[in-house]
Amino acid sequence: MGYDLRAMRRLKNKAAIVGVGETDYAKDYRAASGATQQKGSMGELDSLGLAVEAAKRALDDAGLKREDIDGVSTGGPVSAERLCEIMGLDPLWAMSGDAARSIVGAAQAIANGMCETVLCMYGNAQRSMDTAYGGPRVTDAGILSYVYYAPWGFTSQGALYSMMFKRHMLVYGTTSAQLAAIPVAFRKHASMNPNAVMQTPISKEDYLNSRMIVEPLHLFDYCLINDGGVAFIVTSAEKAKSLKHTPVLVSGFGRAEMNSHATELRPRMIDFYHPVHTVVTNQVYPMAGVKQKDIDVFATYDSFSVHLLFSLEGMGFCKVGEIGDWIQNGRIEVGGELPCNTSGGMLSESYMQSWNHQPELVRQLRHEVQGPRQVQGAEIGQYVHDVAGKCVSLIYTRG
Repeated sequence: MGYDLRAMRRLKNKAAIVGVGETDYAKDYRAASGATQQKGSMGELDSLGLAVEAAKRALDDAGLKREDIDGVSTGGPVSAERLCEIMGLDPLWAMSGDAARSIVGAAQAIANGMCETVLCMYGNAQRSMDTAYGGPRVTDAGILSYVYYAPWGFTSQGALYSMMFKRHMLVYGTTSAQLAAIPVAFRKHASMNPNAVMQTPISKEDYLNSRMIVEPLHLFDYCLINDGGVAFIVTSAEKAKSLKHTPVLVSGFGRAEMNSHATELRPRMIDFYHPVHTVVTNQVYPMAGVKQKDIDVFATYDSFSVHLLFSLEGMGFCKVGEIGDWIQNGRIEVGGELPCNTSGGMLSESYMQSWNHQPELVRQLRHEVQGPRQVQGAEIGQYVHDVAGKCVSLIYTRG
């Protein structure tokens, strides 16, 4: 049993992202804020409408038409069947999943000749719908491991990640003052992003003085809840050469899960997901033919700030236990050694459950980000998703 790196390498640079689109997150947030104050009302678009709006923008960005699409992948609460009906699509290939899984699946389908051009779409009117990701209203969600801890007060991911960070503090001496570097950096990036929901910069002192949600995690350690939609288009590298933008190639990927002890908290509390980080590290970098030092811009799933601690440490950017010091002095900011979550991420730009990280990496590698947020000379980007015992990573290169 095990993965076949030689087979994986055959998929290197066979697919490319050629179009990206997002809705207007700040506008969506304001519309949804009004909706939540009026029971039964919605923002301007529901989840399907948000996904379609993003898809139209991705098609325009790529210079493609609806008729060019023969594959579809969807994420969030939207149905692929319904989205295809709305858009008039009859795909040869379709799937549902998170953003990274959609890209890997699309690359595999394209390489195997099942389709040529895949439209990946996500829409979520979660703020309008007053969606709860914690508390008693989610305790019937049987697939969520934290449900089993509801009688002891663990009714959200925030409670679990607070304990992960607390253990990191006790074992390695990591401090809240060190963790502050992450939300401060991400908000700095969002302040340069006109599409971000939260654009007001925060300081280390603002972070430390913010209210505690679940000790030791503060308000600014938590992601947003907002409406929005994201879409991107994956096609063959050969077809990408004839389209309007510099293609962003899918050069490497890796995936592993640790679920056998999921409801014992062991993957989080004892190992910080590092066993699956190690497996994915041994897949994604060799497949892409790069090393950690080659990464120009990095993005991680950040429903909580501490994700960046565990993903950077687990993927080998520093030794285990040294991450608190490693992220200091602007290292993770644009202009630093490893700019991270340069759009503001899910903490400050938009909580799109990792989908919004992909357009940001694409634009960075196409050198299209306006203003000082652009990472100069960016050629290689990496995305890491580690949540609920799962880890997946993607490496993109500028074509």
